[in-house]
Amino acid sequence: MKIKKSYYFHPEREKGNDVDGRLRMRVTFGGKRFHYSLGMRVDFDKWDGEAQFCKPNTTHSIYKIHATEINSEIIELTKLADIIFKTFEVEEKIPTMNEFKEKFHEANNSRLGVEKIQVKKEKTVTFYNVFDEFVKEEGRQNNWTVATKNKFGTVKNHLLKFDEKLVFEDLNHAKLNDYKDFLSEERELRDLTVNKQIKFLKWFLNWATNNGFNNKTDYNSYKPKLKGSDSKVIFLTVAEVNVLESMEIPDKKNYLDRVRDVFLFQCYTSLRYSDVKNLKRWNIKENHIELTTQKTFDFLTINLNRRSKEILEKYKEFHFEDGLVLPVISNQKMNKYLKELCEIAGFNELIDKPYFKGGVRYSDIKPKYEWLGSHTARRTFISNALANGMPPHIVMEFTGHSDYKAMEPYIDVTEETKTKHMDLYMNSYNTTEVETKNTVKQ
Repeated sequence: MKIKKSYYFHPEREKGNDVDGRLRMRVTFGGKRFHYSLGMRVDFDKWDGEAQFCKPNTTHSIYKIHATEINSEIIELTKLADIIFKTFEVEEKIPTMNEFKEKFHEANNSRLGVEKIQVKKEKTVTFYNVFDEFVKEEGRQNNWTVATKNKFGTVKNHLLKFDEKLVFEDLNHAKLNDYKDFLSEERELRDLTVNKQIKFLKWFLNWATNNGFNNKTDYNSYKPKLKGSDSKVIFLTVAEVNVLESMEIPDKKNYLDRVRDVFLFQCYTSLRYSDVKNLKRWNIKENHIELTTQKTFDFLTINLNRRSKEILEKYKEFHFEDGLVLPVISNQKMNKYLKELCEIAGFNELIDKPYFKGGVRYSDIKPKYEWLGSHTARRTFISNALANGMPPHIVMEFTGHSDYKAMEPYIDVTEETKTKHMDLYMNSYNTTEVETKNTVKQ
């Protein structure tokens, strides 16, 4: 016999949220409907409702889960459900809801390698037990990096310091406000960092709710008004990049020469530190680079320009281990030496990056070289490329950003660039004025 069934995947709409929703699977068979939450959030504007897949080359939610990961999970769950139905078809039987549900969860947990925690009020199931399970499952499902796991280790540490006996039922608005104040006053975190910690906690609580561990949903409507400041984007202007490239490095500081080369290569290609560190000889083609990024697993093709080719040519005869192309040192040392290099270059302009703590505005003023790090190169590429007229969609092809909004935090422009474009804008008025006068004379 053949069981008539259908599958439907969709991001669920939630009151007050028009950005993203929990991705859910609906299985319909024999007049019954089975619902399952995939534990992922999908941006509504990047979802193809007809195909029931995320649109290609997109990332989703504030945690930047790539479309390929989400779509792969949709395919796997569809296959899993098909297999379950085939076992019942062999028995010539339409399963009851409980029979299908039991088989589905058993097979899915086996696929994920997860020993399911029974949703019971037992002594072993505590707030922090569930938090550990969340980190394990979400980390496995979304291929968390070590950095992401460490972030949630920090989240757990903050929560334990706040209340080591915390339970889900405690988390009403008043308790959440206490936690916000604790982060600000006891942990002395800046308002932007407090906001991030609240978002991480909400991620966990969403997962706990979806998996039956939490019934206290006050957190959904909890939106603390934390003052923030758009962090000033620090990048090198074209003139500063030229200074860095042409400057003489003191004989006693030859170790800075390689740091300069790696940093400039990043400025000319937009590569992150993790990608330039792992750049292999087989990634280098005649006129471009082909690589899959370490952070987001995007496949990128980045054109080589004259200056990036010159740097590669300089190290062509060097043989670094594992087929690496450039002499990249640890990120910590590179950031330290880069500051030293740029201090010698004279990048001493004082820059204020204001921040808020407990609603109070503070100034953090340092010379420009103190603000620089390996990631400055990526900001330098994006800001200068856009300022010099490179179309945003081309810039995104090189950087791997899925949309302009995701790229915005990396963008800034100089006063010089603003002046240039204002002059171009006013020139259009001058031209119109001349044309108008000529028309009047005629």
